[in-house]
Amino acid sequence: MATNCTDYDFRQIEPHWQTFWEQNQSFRAENNSPKPKYYVLDMFPYPSGAGLHIGHPEGYTATDIIARYKRAKGFNVLHPIGWDAFGLPAEQHAVKTGTHPASNTQNNIKNFRRQIKALGFSYDWSREIDTTDPKYFRWTQWIFLQLFQRGLAYVDERPVWWCPELRTVLANEEVVDGKSEVGGFPVERRNLRQWVLRITAYAERLLADLKDVDWPESTKRMQEAWIGRSEGAEILFDLEDKTLGQLKIFTTRPDTLFGCTYMVLAPEHPLVAALTAPEQRAAVDAYQKRASAKSDLERTDLAKDKSGVFSGSYAINPVNGARVPIWIADYVLMGYGTGAIMAVPAHDERDFEFATQFSLPVIPVIASAGEETNLPYVGDGTLINSGAYNGLPWSEAKQRITAALAKEDRAAATVNYKLRDWLFSRQRYWGEPFPIVWVSEADYHRAASARAGDLPPTPVTFSSEGVTHYALPLPATALPLALPEVESYLPSGTGESPLANVTPWLEIWLDYTSGAAVPASEPKPAGATWIRARRETNTMPQWAGSCWYYLRFLDPDNDQALASPAALAYWGVPDLYVGGAEHAVLHLLYARFWHKVLFDLGVVPQSEPFTKLFHQGIILGEDGEKMSKSRGNVVSPDTIIASHGTDSLRLYLMFLGPLEAMKPWNARGIEGVHRFLQKIWRECIAENGALNPKITSAAEEAPELQKLLHETIKKVGEDIEALRFNTAISQLMIFVNAVHKAPQIRPETMAALLQLLAPLAPHLAEELWARLGHMGSVMAAPWPAFDPAKLVTSEVKLVFQVNGKFRGDQLVPVDISEAEALAAAHAHPKVAPFLTGKTVRRIVFVPRKILNIVVD
Repeated sequence: MATNCTDYDFRQIEPHWQTFWEQNQSFRAENNSPKPKYYVLDMFPYPSGAGLHIGHPEGYTATDIIARYKRAKGFNVLHPIGWDAFGLPAEQHAVKTGTHPASNTQNNIKNFRRQIKALGFSYDWSREIDTTDPKYFRWTQWIFLQLFQRGLAYVDERPVWWCPELRTVLANEEVVDGKSEVGGFPVERRNLRQWVLRITAYAERLLADLKDVDWPESTKRMQEAWIGRSEGAEILFDLEDKTLGQLKIFTTRPDTLFGCTYMVLAPEHPLVAALTAPEQRAAVDAYQKRASAKSDLERTDLAKDKSGVFSGSYAINPVNGARVPIWIADYVLMGYGTGAIMAVPAHDERDFEFATQFSLPVIPVIASAGEETNLPYVGDGTLINSGAYNGLPWSEAKQRITAALAKEDRAAATVNYKLRDWLFSRQRYWGEPFPIVWVSEADYHRAASARAGDLPPTPVTFSSEGVTHYALPLPATALPLALPEVESYLPSGTGESPLANVTPWLEIWLDYTSGAAVPASEPKPAGATWIRARRETNTMPQWAGSCWYYLRFLDPDNDQALASPAALAYWGVPDLYVGGAEHAVLHLLYARFWHKVLFDLGVVPQSEPFTKLFHQGIILGEDGEKMSKSRGNVVSPDTIIASHGTDSLRLYLMFLGPLEAMKPWNARGIEGVHRFLQKIWRECIAENGALNPKITSAAEEAPELQKLLHETIKKVGEDIEALRFNTAISQLMIFVNAVHKAPQIRPETMAALLQLLAPLAPHLAEELWARLGHMGSVMAAPWPAFDPAKLVTSEVKLVFQVNGKFRGDQLVPVDISEAEALAAAHAHPKVAPFLTGKTVRRIVFVPRKILNIVVD
């Protein structure tokens, strides 16, 4: 116990027990325990320079309560922590200060670790991981190689934000209103070579397997919308200029083909140049340039004014031979479908607005209940103005029209997804290097003869200045591939990362069998397996390290595999995953994709990484706004710990309201929770520091107190299991009030109270547990069991109503009959006056609840 604590001195108590837990490794999880396992995981933090604010510990406190509770219930609990430490902020700090990103990152981690330990979380620190540690990113690189070998990684030119003035690629968050955040310079879209992961190959499984996870329904819906499965048909329109071939579009509504009055191409569509008439060239070029400065979000904003330009060319509608003008508009994205659409303005709001703005025809082809409706009409109905298909229900017409066009090789039923392949590279320094080199075709085929199993079914290539380069993976034995030291963290100026300027690292002689490398400036080593190579200069995005970190916690020191089969079989995947709803789509989707690939490889035994997911709500500032430095409403946990202690902070965060709710911080509210903890202290400890004399083994406790104790044990356990921490705390407050009123308390009753308190306010519980004379930690004591017999009540409160109005209540025997209840009502001094001299017309008796007497 902490010494010299005659009062609730949290400043002495809390550091003492944190030291005790660390020295005794109280929360160490064992991989070979005979106990049942429980794996509870937080979405691990990015260690920013700002440190934790009061919103961060909310989810961490929730998982810590669960972890401590499950240990008390006899589980071998894995509750780990680590750092998602690669990423742009550390590199930006390096550019501004000249400090190496690694130094900045480690300083931030040190501060985060200090803050988190001060919060008393029961993490197994022996399993701490850092995504920037070569021992960790070696396996991130290894997973990428598995994706590469299976044809799930390829190179493509994709649009990125480019600032000509700054000569660099910018991230989305660095572009504001079409200008660079730094300097306010104009930016444009430019195609650069990017690594892309073929996540679309898993689209159907990512969608279908959502049924197998216990997640918030809102999160499932967001993932479903992001994947965006739609059934329809790909349809070929002949072009009026037959030398240009055909134009393919995807539509979910082939039944509306007769209402197509124009077509739209994305500004990036490869046929734009060929379809642009000479007289329209200047207008189209100008429009493409304007579109290149817009984000996809800006382009698809339904509220914005529609813009577009006529190409000067026409297509031919395959169902009626109609001549259809082809427009170019930025509300169509090249990344969805085919980058071209048939526009049916009578039945699509976006198309209708465009047609109205540019005076294009609107032909209704769907009628509701046989009658035309206000346009645009987007509901179901029967076909009109559609030739031989008139009068058919739209769903039947959809099938018939598709089948008829399919016979002419002009249509094919297909499934389309909104999900796009994952752009998986950054032109930055501070990220995982790709374990890839670029070689000539001849050297690639030489290597292929020795390493066929490491190569994808089809070579990954890109061409530059008429030369084709082949992607060759490093052997797994050459991992980890670490970042080189650089003089400048500024991008290269060509669109490549700063790594493009590190010539000794970049241009190498490579032994393609072992992965050994020497700078190309040195003579070529002797041996047949040495080839000239250039390293990949892109780095992986921050998502890479967070896609699989939950697996490394199982076996963090393993240098033979990302985790051993035994550890993977024992721990499996997290039983509970808690984190913010801001990660409801991308992080969860990417992690699910990687996990499914590892499942297909036989590395992991489950097909889903997170079977149960919970999103904690946001803690707002006292002004009701999201906490931010600019608003000046950020609250630091350091400040609250210094003034009220860790246990008060933990308890208050959980008492604010339901865990999933958005809640404003209230500096005054923590005072009440702090007084509650002081009250518990005084119930145990007298003013002289000795045990409170009311705690005695000779105490005769009232049956009501024993009944309340067992009710509290039952409710607190059930509430913790259901993450209803606010109501668990409320129940403890009720019980502590009863303890305060009791003249005497048995030691075992007080011990049970401390066991219930321990997951929520562990430091105080430990201190009082020791002062009650218990050996060892309260965390080692089994969770108290409630006695169902003690919950049985002999009396209940029966409410008396007369003509539906409350007139009184009374404690009555639990098995009271209707006749006995009626007699009690007539005898009740507050009820009797409303019954005297009245004729009883009807009696409504709900046992244990209500007696309603209907009178004249």
